[in-house]
Amino acid sequence: MTVHHRKRRPVRRRRPAVSFLVVACLLVTGCVLAGIVWDPFRAGAGTTGTASRPAGKGAAAPGGAAASPTPPAPGSGEAPLPAGQMPTAGPSKGGGGGQDGPATTRPAGVLPFDLPPSATLKKSRKLVFAHYFTPYPLSLDNLSADRDYYTRNYLNPDGEGGKHGAYGGLLRDRPLPVQPKDGNWVLANLKQEVRTARAAGLDGFTLDLLSLSGRNWDWSKALMEAAHTTDPGFRIMLMPDMTSLRTDDPAVLADSLAQLAKSPAAHRLPDGRLVVSPFKAEQKSVAWWTRVLDTLKTKHGIRTAFVPLFLDFGAHHAAFTPISHGFSEWGSRSYTGQESSTRDVRSAHAAGKIWMQPVSVQDARPNQGIYDEAGNTATLRATWTRAIEDGADWVQLTTWNDYSEGSQFAPSLHNGHTYLDLSSYYLSRFKTGSWPKIVRDTLYLSSRTQFASADPTGDQSLLMNLRRGSAAPRDSVEVLSFLTAPASVRTTVGSAKTSYDAPAGLHAKLLPLRTGTSAAEVVRAGRAVKGAEVELPYPVTRSVDVQDLQYYAATSARDTPTCC
Repeated sequence: MTVHHRKRRPVRRRRPAVSFLVVACLLVTGCVLAGIVWDPFRAGAGTTGTASRPAGKGAAAPGGAAASPTPPAPGSGEAPLPAGQMPTAGPSKGGGGGQDGPATTRPAGVLPFDLPPSATLKKSRKLVFAHYFTPYPLSLDNLSADRDYYTRNYLNPDGEGGKHGAYGGLLRDRPLPVQPKDGNWVLANLKQEVRTARAAGLDGFTLDLLSLSGRNWDWSKALMEAAHTTDPGFRIMLMPDMTSLRTDDPAVLADSLAQLAKSPAAHRLPDGRLVVSPFKAEQKSVAWWTRVLDTLKTKHGIRTAFVPLFLDFGAHHAAFTPISHGFSEWGSRSYTGQESSTRDVRSAHAAGKIWMQPVSVQDARPNQGIYDEAGNTATLRATWTRAIEDGADWVQLTTWNDYSEGSQFAPSLHNGHTYLDLSSYYLSRFKTGSWPKIVRDTLYLSSRTQFASADPTGDQSLLMNLRRGSAAPRDSVEVLSFLTAPASVRTTVGSAKTSYDAPAGLHAKLLPLRTGTSAAEVVRAGRAVKGAEVELPYPVTRSVDVQDLQYYAATSARDTPTCC
């Protein structure tokens, strides 16, 4: 279908979402006082030449309007950052989760399997990165979650002076809230993100370089420091974003890359070459990129391994072959349309190049009026399967934290650790060649909180439409079970209660979406299995104020954040 602005008749000026936000803020405060949410490791009860591929960052918005490649950067107008709180070199001066030290190990019992030892994962030549997007760190202003920038401006349709009102607010989800910190809180929070990624088995981040000065640049430099001081083995791959960078001078980009390359955290091959992997590399010519690489070598003494990421791999990779070490693409965000991955991996390998495979979970962009049908966790499982079966060399999770695309793998308020936990399962197979043994009965539950055809009653005028080439919209609750042995799974979806038999291992079951909340539990030999029950506390309703087509998820192995 053609993507377009959906114009709605004017409605009376009311903001029903605001009253909900007030209640949410009160709940946040209560949760903070109760000690809930803060510990992220707590265990407990556009197109790329084909119709099936999504537009990249900065693609034209529906109707032809140019979409900003980043949300308005805090600090450039309504600066939420207090003076003196931009990242600086030096140790963190306190702040809970930001303490220096080795990478955090994942506590036992929160995964259905035992993650292989870090030493085992690091031996693998196959690498897994996550795409880091600097506009959405754990905190933008070091305030408590009931009044921070996310709550006031990004989740609120009236936020930032109402500039996001047409699409119901900029974001639908946010990072798990963190406590305000003393000292260099920016660095402390970045260290926490590094520890979270390392604990899930990731090798590093691909750093989306949106600018060469200002807030995003400062955050990029701080991430390099955080990675090195938290875990010297954690790597940061430099990914200049060619939809956002405002320079046509190859020397300017080369000089900036050389600055970041001074950090020991910069990803290099074993032979010492710096990996440079530009987003939408085809934005510049091969000759232009050759000048960048030559400047790095002749002026800065930096040899490079060029791994361009294309939005249209088929149309451009041949021209880039002579200067490239490998290739990547942004990929499709729906569980259908993944067939081209096999062809593209083969093309790269046939040319003697490595391949970095995109792995995604979902994509819903209110400010661009477009979304893909992810099919609960079907897209995550399908893209990981392609990476494994097609023989990819590296994987890029797209994305770690781009909340404006709804594509985040990082622990979030509405998904907890679900997508990162599931990725650890596939990551183990990808890096070791063997599927990990299921040692704990674990359930993952996912659904939307509204039906795909819901028509918001609030002031939203731009609605998301399905991207051409995506799977058809579906209204389903998914129960994803990891079982040590066959068992029954009892489910509750609204007023409907059912039971079905599930085999040992991984199994997905779809149930019709209904109004109300959903829950599931494992039953074996007539008894409920302790700790193998999960509830998705977000109710599904037919009448909604704001369109929200992201999937929400929860796991039986962790407490579900419910306070916002």
